[in-house]
Amino acid sequence: MGKRAKGKTGHRAEPKLQVALDFTDLHRALRVGEEASRGGADWIEVGTPLIKSEGLDAVRAIRRRFKSHIILADMKTMDTGAVEVEMAAKAGADVVIILGAADNSTIREAVEAGRRYGAKVMADLIGVESMAARALELEKLGISYICVHVGIDQQMRGMNHLKALKETVKAVHVPVAAAGGINSESAASAVKVGAEMVIVGGAITKAEDAEEATKLIKKAIQLKKSIATGLYKKYGEDDLHRVFSEVSTANISDAMQRRGEMQGIKSVIPGLKAVGRALTVRTYPGDWAKPVEAIDKANPGDVIVIDAGGGDKAVWGELATWSSVERKLDGVVIDGAVRDIQAIMKTKFPVFARCVNPTAGDPKGFGETNVEVTCGGVRVQPGDWIVADDDGVVVVPKELAVEMANRAKDVLEKENRVRAEIRRGSTLSEVLRIRKWEKLTG
Repeated sequence: MGKRAKGKTGHRAEPKLQVALDFTDLHRALRVGEEASRGGADWIEVGTPLIKSEGLDAVRAIRRRFKSHIILADMKTMDTGAVEVEMAAKAGADVVIILGAADNSTIREAVEAGRRYGAKVMADLIGVESMAARALELEKLGISYICVHVGIDQQMRGMNHLKALKETVKAVHVPVAAAGGINSESAASAVKVGAEMVIVGGAITKAEDAEEATKLIKKAIQLKKSIATGLYKKYGEDDLHRVFSEVSTANISDAMQRRGEMQGIKSVIPGLKAVGRALTVRTYPGDWAKPVEAIDKANPGDVIVIDAGGGDKAVWGELATWSSVERKLDGVVIDGAVRDIQAIMKTKFPVFARCVNPTAGDPKGFGETNVEVTCGGVRVQPGDWIVADDDGVVVVPKELAVEMANRAKDVLEKENRVRAEIRRGSTLSEVLRIRKWEKLTG
């Protein structure tokens, strides 16, 4: 790609689709790379996780397999620019990606090494606050490509890159790439504001059929038209109920790095799921007054969370359940006992409890509602998200809900790709190379 004249609207080459192979195993990267190549990917990026896992042999392997493609090595170099660019170029990279936040001396060294060894240098602006201003500085230092990049962790918190992309395109003459959570819906928007390279990771690498996914995104780029998809999207506050309904508690547990799960509290009616914000109740063992009062305070869609101290006398039963159904609540979670299971089954109302006991306590009225409680060993604040299914109950703190919803969906989509590889004749241990990743000791 040549330079375009600033401020002019002359003809530009068709934007390139770059697939980022952010795997940790080379065999999976090669397989998805082949599918993406058949689907029309123009450039193939050896992602940072792959380089860290497999070393520069991954670049060599990708170079040998895809001889007609532009190969990029995402080194994310922050120091020793000359050394790392030289290594990547000698391994077969046409373009070496370094960090735009690096010191100017590192940038200059990287650019000079690229000239010596026949590689161009792309500067990734991930983590840079004033992207357009830094891009202009990088262009003056000899950088060939600029990448406006919203990182995965930033995407999970709902950050968008279009504003920074538009400003950066206007600021520089060199081609600008867009990266960060791009799919068939958002690719066209990036192109419309001037991106000359569209970098796609998960929307291709997590797809059950990466070839078809690539074709769809390529079509969106060519037509400059958004093509709707139900996958590989990032979600906001208004989407939380739907997303948490689509993922499992296991997905959320993985996303939260094995935190948030209640201990000892299970579904009393298999096959039902509860998703909603917590209305919390603290009561004494066997005292069912405050749990019943909480039903009247709850909003439709809420999940009542009752800290009954793990007592064995029931604080919930059939009549409380019918009241909750009429109020359109989404479920109840009880660190204590429930009764009337046969009757509750007829309501199909999700109930999760520590135990079942036919004996009820008395409505003495001790306790509080909408206060911090501990349920199943986990702290629950009013308004936290509760997701409960046959695997158990997880609590997502309200301040982390958007991030964890996106991370849980990412877990599910990655699993979908693994399922597809297993269906094609592989096994789980073969796909994940389990032995390779066993912890070394001694």
